[in-house]
Amino acid sequence: MDSLQTGDPRYLKRKVKGCTLDVHPTERALIVQYEVEATVLGELGIPMVGERKECQKIIRLKSLNAHTDTASLARKVVEECRLIHSSKLLEVEQLLFYLQNRKQSNDNQEKKHISSRELKPYTGVELDEEASINSIDEYVELLYEDIQEKIRGATLIFQLARNPDNLEELIQNEAAIGALARVLREDWKQSVDLATTIIYVFFCFSSFSQFHGLVTHFKIGALCMNIIEHELKRYDLWQDELQKKKKAYILFKKFSENQNLKREHEKSFRKYQSLLVKQEHLLRVALGLLLNLAEDTRTELKMRNKNIVHMLVKILDREDEELLLVVVSFLKKLSIFLENKNDMAETFAVEKLGRLVPCEHEELLSTNLRLLLNLSFDTTLRSHMVQAGLLPRFSSLLADEGQRQLSMCILYHISMDDRFKSMFADTDCIPQLMKMLFDCVEKEIDVELISLCINLAANKSNARIICEGNGLKRLMKRALKLKDVLVMKMIRNLSQHNGSTKSLFLDHVGDLAAQISEEEAEEFVIESLGTLANLTIPDLDWQLVLKEFNLVPYLKDRLKPGSAEDDLILEVVIMIGTVSMDDSCAAMLAKSGIIPALIELLNAQQEDDEFVCQIVYVFYQMVFHKATRDVIVKDTQAPAYLIDLMHDSNTEIRKVCDNTLDIIAEYDEEWGKKIQNEKFRWYNGQWLEMVENRPLDEAGEPFLFGEDGESFIGERDIMERPDLFYSPDGITSTDGAISPEFYTDLQDGELGQSGYMSSVSEQFVPADQPVSGYGFQPEEQFFFNYNNASR
Repeated sequence: MDSLQTGDPRYLKRKVKGCTLDVHPTERALIVQYEVEATVLGELGIPMVGERKECQKIIRLKSLNAHTDTASLARKVVEECRLIHSSKLLEVEQLLFYLQNRKQSNDNQEKKHISSRELKPYTGVELDEEASINSIDEYVELLYEDIQEKIRGATLIFQLARNPDNLEELIQNEAAIGALARVLREDWKQSVDLATTIIYVFFCFSSFSQFHGLVTHFKIGALCMNIIEHELKRYDLWQDELQKKKKAYILFKKFSENQNLKREHEKSFRKYQSLLVKQEHLLRVALGLLLNLAEDTRTELKMRNKNIVHMLVKILDREDEELLLVVVSFLKKLSIFLENKNDMAETFAVEKLGRLVPCEHEELLSTNLRLLLNLSFDTTLRSHMVQAGLLPRFSSLLADEGQRQLSMCILYHISMDDRFKSMFADTDCIPQLMKMLFDCVEKEIDVELISLCINLAANKSNARIICEGNGLKRLMKRALKLKDVLVMKMIRNLSQHNGSTKSLFLDHVGDLAAQISEEEAEEFVIESLGTLANLTIPDLDWQLVLKEFNLVPYLKDRLKPGSAEDDLILEVVIMIGTVSMDDSCAAMLAKSGIIPALIELLNAQQEDDEFVCQIVYVFYQMVFHKATRDVIVKDTQAPAYLIDLMHDSNTEIRKVCDNTLDIIAEYDEEWGKKIQNEKFRWYNGQWLEMVENRPLDEAGEPFLFGEDGESFIGERDIMERPDLFYSPDGITSTDGAISPEFYTDLQDGELGQSGYMSSVSEQFVPADQPVSGYGFQPEEQFFFNYNNASR
């Protein structure tokens, strides 16, 4: 004592402060929260080191019931618990009164509620004795005895770990945690019960993120991976052994020793079932622990590198629903990463998951659908779902209100592929969707529902089912009443199919045309215009529609660049193209000055291929009719624009331009010459460019030079050999090409009156060709392509 210097620590001062009381949320217990302030004092009583720690004590009230005297119980609690000051007696009594009158149903609900990280208790290791946190050292000593004592000690520690309030204290006992990890590492192969119980203890820790470091420190996750891999191999051996005994039993069925083989097979099967129950529980708790640790993506990546996906998919063949729930939950978490999704595709996970759709276990079914929804974003896996016959099963789940949303989302993904749209017609999906659609009387339709309906309406077979009865009429009524853009988009898809479906729209043309106005919302007008533009029905009097609803001024005004959004302007152009199929309507539009407006729009939107193609199509429809053909050819510069576009890089634009210019050339000689010259100039330029860029390979061109490298024409000028190009009549060459003099005569008008040359043909067209173009069909090829003619 004399050797201690002044200021050395002599004793510790401990002080309890800030005691507060509360009730336990689920149990009949009081929670005492307090703060301990510890101070180390020096020899002279001077504080040297100080520390504060927040603590909690739970006072369980097992004797509390409806007939308990809360006043007496409150006095007893205050007397026995030194942390509670006597001044809080009234507060304790009030809390006890609250606990006494708290509804039992609430307690039951809390007890019944199992979080996603909890597992059902393992009944195989239940003990009669109740564990106490004060006896933890005794339980640790049991871990150094034989297997049965180890199981007992691990089970008692597990009882403590199941109570979250004990985890903090358990984690501070390094001896207990270290002993559990050591026993698991050394003895897991000797006893499934022992391995399951110890893993269950660490599972309790893994349920809280702050304890993941502890589990990782003892490498429990890696050990669980090894255990799972080993158990899967054991399962395969059990299966092989059973199959061998079953084959032997069947093979010797007719012999006397058959009864012995039968009994042996039955005995092995019973043993197999007993082992299987324990193994599946071990797999369930081990996978649950790994699922909790996979919260960290780096840990998840380590699991993936150890083939966790293949293991999980292999377990999908099992029948235990609780095990399958953990497996499917794990796969669902893994499926958000591309590499894991590819692994699932390689192991045919979709086919194995398909057998669980539907199933009676609601949570398993819901989790399975969520996993399939994640996988359905992949085109290949969507195809696997359809091939596995899941489309009718998903459709049947639409009747289940709990699974309807998930099923609808998966069906929507499948409906995005045109290959599978027609398959919906063979299920009961469409009638159910229509019923759900019409049940939404005034409220807004779910976006998943209407999106799926829009996709399905794009198929002709589905459209026929949708329009059955009063289907189209009810859709139109809803769309027009609520100005529902999405329903109108669905109607627009229905209107694109030829046949009986399109004829049903004749009754609704007036309603659709009435929506084409400046007062309506632009999005709704776009869909209404698109629907009308699809109605290429011979019986429809477009001239009457245009006049009655005064649509021509609206269409003309909207053609001005910048007058509206591009989507609306494009729909107006398409509408004009549809209306122009009618002779009288085309004349009406031409007189209104729409053609110059289209040319102005063409200049403004020349970089947009869709605009260019649709405007050229309007010109194509206009030149069909004599009245509008003259306006197009003589009063506008449309043919010149078409000549500029006839070599456009877009195939569709070139095709429409060629068809339009063919008609113009057929009925106007002057434009025919210009078109002919332009095509000849372009093809000639193409040929010259090909010749200039063609490499001369001596070995590949044996006819250009003689044996000594001498040209086959010798010293003469190649231009002195006209017989190589022209036949004796001076017009047609020996290989069928046309002489330059022919084009000169054609341009000078010296060819004669018997006929003239087509713009893209070498055949003569009679001069008395009828001046009508009604017989021409857009898909018909009137002329043999110039570039295909033999030269």
